[in-house]
Amino acid sequence: MDTLDGLKAFVATAQTGSFTAAAEQLGISNRLVSKYVAELEQRTGARLLQRTTRQVGLSAAGEALYERVPALLEELDELLGAVSADARQMAGRLRISAPVMFGEVYLQGLIQRFASQYPQLVLDLQLSDDFVDLVQEGIDLAFRIGDPKLDSLKARKLGEIRTLLVAAPSYLANAPALSHPEELLNHRCIIDTNRETPWRWLFSENEQPLVVSVPQTLLVNSARVARDWAMAGYGIARVPDFAVRDAIAREELVVLLEGFHHDSHPVNAVYLAGTSVPRKVRALIDFAVVDSQRLFNPHEPG
Repeated sequence: MDTLDGLKAFVATAQTGSFTAAAEQLGISNRLVSKYVAELEQRTGARLLQRTTRQVGLSAAGEALYERVPALLEELDELLGAVSADARQMAGRLRISAPVMFGEVYLQGLIQRFASQYPQLVLDLQLSDDFVDLVQEGIDLAFRIGDPKLDSLKARKLGEIRTLLVAAPSYLANAPALSHPEELLNHRCIIDTNRETPWRWLFSENEQPLVVSVPQTLLVNSARVARDWAMAGYGIARVPDFAVRDAIAREELVVLLEGFHHDSHPVNAVYLAGTSVPRKVRALIDFAVVDSQRLFNPHEPG
């Protein structure tokens, strides 16, 4: 057995929890994955995986090995990639996932600019507000708002998106006064149900968190619709800043309660950890780091 093959099989099995899923990830048979892992266990003299009828988990020895192997494999891939990068072309398919509005408002432009530099690449942008499993959906790179919640993922931070409270001048002209978050109880509130706690709106007062359970006047699973309803004067919406920057500049929307420091969330380029990262994926990540300044620099157009 080639030790490198055994380590790759071990890491893929540890990440996916099954020999079958590891085989799909590596592009080999599950019988071969099982064989590679068994031979690695024989070579190390330790049981690395705990096998059950439903899934495969790490033993204590396996956990110790897994803490170091993914980084070593990635370093080796980077070394080999650096040697052969000039000989490889940027070609093939690149599948990308992102939230719907972030993709429509900003990412589609980034992808267009990236594609113009690499015409041989096929770029497949999949927009969804549902959680997307990178392994199951065959996604090479995902753009996500918020911190990654899985240890199997690596992330490259692109910037921060602030959440703003906005309303149209036409709504504010006939609405009660609003100088404190708790006064939102007297207002019509537009709820984006895609958020983790949709009607619990987070603020900060004197550097302490303040959560207000706002009235559920209008509910929709779309930040774009929430913004549009706010622009139409139906109530107050809580939306990401990139979605309303132009409307604020045109004075179609007004930012409310600015002194209460609305929450913000990181935007990350996310990909699978412990696997070989193709050059085309790294190229898109590096491009996004530079290009995203137009999104996160408030002086640039969104």
